[in-house]
Amino acid sequence: MKDQNSAIVADEIAVRPAQVTRQGGTGLAFLGVLAFSGSMPATVFAMRGFDPWLVAVGRAVVAAVIALACLRAARLPLLPPRRQWGSYALISLGVVFGFPVFSGLALHLGATTAHSAVVIGLLPAATAACAVLRAGERPRPLFWVACAAGALAITAFTLTRSGVTGTWADLLLVGALLSAAVGYTEGGRLARDTPGWQVISYALVVSLPLTAPVTAVLAVTTPVHPSAEALAGFAYVAVVSMFVGFIPWYAGLARGGIARAGQTQLTQPVLTLVWAWFLLGERFGAVTVAGALAVLACVAITQRTRT
Repeated sequence: MKDQNSAIVADEIAVRPAQVTRQGGTGLAFLGVLAFSGSMPATVFAMRGFDPWLVAVGRAVVAAVIALACLRAARLPLLPPRRQWGSYALISLGVVFGFPVFSGLALHLGATTAHSAVVIGLLPAATAACAVLRAGERPRPLFWVACAAGALAITAFTLTRSGVTGTWADLLLVGALLSAAVGYTEGGRLARDTPGWQVISYALVVSLPLTAPVTAVLAVTTPVHPSAEALAGFAYVAVVSMFVGFIPWYAGLARGGIARAGQTQLTQPVLTLVWAWFLLGERFGAVTVAGALAVLACVAITQRTRT
């Protein structure tokens, strides 16, 4: 009996660190989501003074300068290990180029902030699918049920606010969705062994030979009207959305599991709409509150399931 009790205690002690790690991962991921939630409104502000392409690509150059300064301060190599160049190229294609370019052009073509939030509502499900294919995670059936319910809830609630459209903007938003899912999964996988800030730093540095000359050409050939709100919006997407937000985000995906911690992004459309209401004057009512409660319930369920 004594040996049996000792074994039970030992099992409990072994499980607790994993539980703490998962909870810590969820908290870190949510900090990243909070940072990302202001991206859409900030992009709208930035495009009031800068070309959409310049906003999408130029933000990566500013973030890359910050990344190089951080790597230099930490006395780390300015390039990732050669064996990981393929992974960092994939991250760059997803979150440095794909998502900013596709989402920015969708907003430029007339997609509202509320309608664009549909992408964020479906992104956790796409990220979970990529985690299975690329990172080898195997969530339980209950996780998929809650994941699908959350995606349906946030999509239905967002579409009731923005209406159903069938434009080129929607195709661009789908491109943004797939790009972010791939970039998030690959970055979360690398963050298991590399700090999150180094992952996004190296992704930005790897893309710099392309983003720097493109930004220089766009700065010369496109109209620039650097108003205060445009500069503030550009600064947010460059510093917060493109660099700072990824530090807790990738760390959270690595600690809590890409599929599970990624579900915290179901809260991003609600947070984005709050920012849109506060900064852009967009209104919401009881439907938004009901949608927010449904999303939070789904997130809670996904966080309690085991992989």
